[in-house]
Amino acid sequence: MKSQRIHNFNAGPAALPLEVLKEVQENFLNFSGSGMSITEISHRSKWFEEVIHDAVTRTRRLLNLDDRFHVLFIQGGASLQFCLIPMNFLKDNESADYINTGTWSAKAIKEAKILGKAVRVAASSEDENFSYIPDHISFDKNAVYCHITSNNTIKGTQWAQFPDTGTVPLIADMSSDIFSRRFDAAPFGLIYAGAQKNVGPAGVCMVIVRKDMLEKVPGNLPSMLKYSTYAESNSLYNTPPCFAIYVIQLVLKWLEETVGGLEKMETANREKAKLLYDVLDGGEFYRGTSKPGSRSLMNVTFRLPSEELEALFVKEALENDLGGLKGHRSVGGCRASIYNATSMDAVGGLVDFMRAFEKKHG
Repeated sequence: MKSQRIHNFNAGPAALPLEVLKEVQENFLNFSGSGMSITEISHRSKWFEEVIHDAVTRTRRLLNLDDRFHVLFIQGGASLQFCLIPMNFLKDNESADYINTGTWSAKAIKEAKILGKAVRVAASSEDENFSYIPDHISFDKNAVYCHITSNNTIKGTQWAQFPDTGTVPLIADMSSDIFSRRFDAAPFGLIYAGAQKNVGPAGVCMVIVRKDMLEKVPGNLPSMLKYSTYAESNSLYNTPPCFAIYVIQLVLKWLEETVGGLEKMETANREKAKLLYDVLDGGEFYRGTSKPGSRSLMNVTFRLPSEELEALFVKEALENDLGGLKGHRSVGGCRASIYNATSMDAVGGLVDFMRAFEKKHG
């Protein structure tokens, strides 16, 4: 059993800012002078209304959202959105474009097809084991939307620039890179993000939806499966995951008041990623699995000369207080997830360990 905190490189649930964890700890038993824990207060109380209002307001400021967008909090994770999106937006005589860049894109496509919706895979990187982000894509100008996964945790790829789909709204799964960099939200009809990777704990999905998309929602869907239900009730139609939303609010406050906004967060994330990619590019012992032009700033995936060395690397790393470096079970190898809350010190410690491990076993 560890007696102290380690450097956490888990892909999700993932690292949270230590400052946030300490604030949660300090206020857990008596939240905001209520005499109750945040896990006990009513979601209809003034205390929680202040929490969710502040979370929405900070999201708007950080992403520079105008009044066309609703910010929602929905249970079920990003995986629930895979089916909610076609249910809410695609009529039987309509189709949508999907870009397949790996496991999570493929699951979104699968769920839409289960519903019998018309899905067109406009591009895929499956031909090279999802090691790159497709370009030169021919989009259907009549598509209701185009779905992408902005960052791919398993394969370590990321859209450096979002595709130009013309008048077709973009829909993006940003679970693993939301709030990690600046971008223009205007082309997006909907953005969704499971919180447990880059913005909070497990248990809630943030959904940012443009008001014109809500006009497409059919009236005959069950209430809890309609985005309009959440938009009309400020995500309080039923009891939301209060604790998870509270932690998100604190992370957003940390991003604004401690980090200083997304421009500074993006600069730090690029510096962290460069440290790791420089090690991968500096010799032949480590081999990155994604192509340089498509590399993720959030999930650095790599292989060692043998699976035996990879297992030893993960074991010895943990012994050196570097946790969560085993690659996804579907692909093996190693992976360092360096989300917003992963510090430069943590990445520096990993880089030092990698160089020492290479010197010892290379």
